[in-house]
Amino acid sequence: MPHSDQILTAAQMREAERLLIDAGSSVEALMRRAGEGAAQWVWRMAGGRAVTVLCGPGNNGGDGYVIAETIRRRGGPVTVVAAAEPATAACRDARARYGGAVVDAEAAVHGEVLVDCLFGSGLSRPLSARDAALLGRLAAAHPHRIAIDLPSGVQTDSGMLLSPDLPQYDLTLALGAWKFAHFLMPACAHSRRLGLVPIGLGTVPDAAQAIARPTLRAPAADSHKYTRGFLAVVGGAMPGAAVLAAMAAQGSGAGYVKLFADSKRNVPADLVVDEGPLADVLGDDRNTAVLVGPGLGRDGTARERLAIALAEAVPVVADADALVLLGPRALAARAAPLVVTPHEGELVALERAFGLDGAGTRPDRALALATAAGAIVVAKGPDTVVAAPDGRLACAARGSSWLSTAGTGDVLAGVIASRVATGVEPFAATCEAVWLHAEAARLCGPAFTAGQLAEQVPAALAACL
Repeated sequence: MPHSDQILTAAQMREAERLLIDAGSSVEALMRRAGEGAAQWVWRMAGGRAVTVLCGPGNNGGDGYVIAETIRRRGGPVTVVAAAEPATAACRDARARYGGAVVDAEAAVHGEVLVDCLFGSGLSRPLSARDAALLGRLAAAHPHRIAIDLPSGVQTDSGMLLSPDLPQYDLTLALGAWKFAHFLMPACAHSRRLGLVPIGLGTVPDAAQAIARPTLRAPAADSHKYTRGFLAVVGGAMPGAAVLAAMAAQGSGAGYVKLFADSKRNVPADLVVDEGPLADVLGDDRNTAVLVGPGLGRDGTARERLAIALAEAVPVVADADALVLLGPRALAARAAPLVVTPHEGELVALERAFGLDGAGTRPDRALALATAAGAIVVAKGPDTVVAAPDGRLACAARGSSWLSTAGTGDVLAGVIASRVATGVEPFAATCEAVWLHAEAARLCGPAFTAGQLAEQVPAALAACL
């Protein structure tokens, strides 16, 4: 059965296509399926305006010829620019089936929509000077741009740019399955929108997943505040961060959020604060999850509070300062689930603490840390990756760049902890939270504060019911 959320490496994609061909399809048939599907998107964006398709010599170029022929048959104005003669049998077949004119790379071409079919997935070398100049010239001559499978000049599995000064695209259409470059920086920043064109691939075992809108349920009719999840939030030296996380948690599903703090000053009236001994707060057998780290501090008191939190036999979400204090010794006796939420600097610190060299792609690094720490890792940033010790991996679509403001990480930690507290399996709960966080940012619009972001979490959750 096709799986629309799987993310495949270049090697996995080749194997998935091979299985389709072994089952009776052909390269040419898959190319027509992909090209005709992509053409539907191009047709809608063009709206009858002139389309230019840049075709390379490989199978991505073949996709381009199919797109051009589909538009031509519909009566749309289309011009094909051939960067080179077809070099594969499937590309030659697609060009032979194209009934329109083909111009060479030196032709002066202008239009409204450029379709980049120069190179797709699997590229491992920079664009030649000639190809880079051609792509740049055509991009400048077209106000709207669509990349087919991947923008030309992008490394499929890492998201790295193989060539500098690549164009920006209004839309990138993944053919058959998502690739890591659709979600990883810096490549993902070159596409404003993403679309998927199915070609009938089956589910690939152990494939990474794209984080999609979760399906959530309202509380059962007989629910009460304790059955919906009881979350304890550990405060510290900077109480505002923990309050912010607790506010976000209140709107994310948990029925009861309790903040451990030294004072109730400047705390919302509807947030329960416990000023008693932390061991008593966390020893409450109604707790279903603990959040520790936002505003915790890094002194001896902070270390003690982290140790008490990690000693509890319920899931713990560790964020911010807790990540700086975390190491193998602190987790030696821990058996319950742990979620850690590092940004890049904290990820590097955790890699050092757990003896990792930080090599590989961002997913590689997240998986290595998840394995070493026995924790679910949320490597957060513009290209957020979630990894589990059992090898599960998920990537989030690039969210609003307005999230790059103080306190939004505390909000994410609160949402994760709340979803975990409701009893959802921790990896799934974490992926739900990442989506809710991004959706709340979208609902905020531009230039929001972390507090405004937390206020939008309930509306994001409502979109999933």
